[in-house]
Amino acid sequence: MTATVLSFANFKGGVGKTSTTALVSWSLAKKGNKVLDIDFDAQANLTSLLLKTKSNQSDIITIDSSLMAAINDNKPLDDIKIEITPNLDLIPDAVDFSQYPRFLDREFKEEIDKVSYFRKLIEPLREKYDYIFIDVPPTLSLSNDTAFYAADQIIVVLQTQERSLSGAENFISYIQNTLIDQFNSPVDILGILPVLSKRNAAVDREILKAASTEFGEENIFQNRVMIMERIKRMDMTGITDDLHDGWDKKVHAVFDDVADEIVKRLGAN
Repeated sequence: MTATVLSFANFKGGVGKTSTTALVSWSLAKKGNKVLDIDFDAQANLTSLLLKTKSNQSDIITIDSSLMAAINDNKPLDDIKIEITPNLDLIPDAVDFSQYPRFLDREFKEEIDKVSYFRKLIEPLREKYDYIFIDVPPTLSLSNDTAFYAADQIIVVLQTQERSLSGAENFISYIQNTLIDQFNSPVDILGILPVLSKRNAAVDREILKAASTEFGEENIFQNRVMIMERIKRMDMTGITDDLHDGWDKKVHAVFDDVADEIVKRLGAN
């Protein structure tokens, strides 16, 4: 078992990266894959979502150690993982992760040593999982550079708005010009995942047409994610998976398809 490390990303916030990370991970875990989610954001939204999910099945959960605490203590990340459900683990984050760039500046002089640090840190985890997802904030930063350098594949999340399209274009250029050309990162772009505001809306069609022209139709995911109220509710309640609830079934059907396409695209590489 050697994990593929992935990250859903875009420079623009509010495109559903964290929810997509959690729900795709949930789907892959249900299908029998060993999955690890790493929260790489000091706001810790993924940590909150997944701990609420675990609390739905047991008592209220608290974390003993955050990602930054483990880094400061030189503790293996495997020691702080939390099992959310069978096959799905979480490395939690907290507000202290805002200190991470200062840690890198203090510990390393060369930029390549800073940028490549986290890839080395998660290397021991690869043999334990099939998929590892790193959830990052929508920023240009040294912190995110280390996450993207650690990733094998990036999935660009494209909400069908003009600013999100521009953000996707700039993001892909940044990955190519900085991480790949400057630091020889092995990362690649797996594809563009559209997030639609309204089904068959004119603006959605126009943005998807422009994206196909810009990136190539073969690089656009065939499956799309719709902005749904049930997904927003899960941010507050944790992931629910009630087979008798029609809205739960619709949400998971969407992300099951996205997960299947990710596996298919990885197999085609």
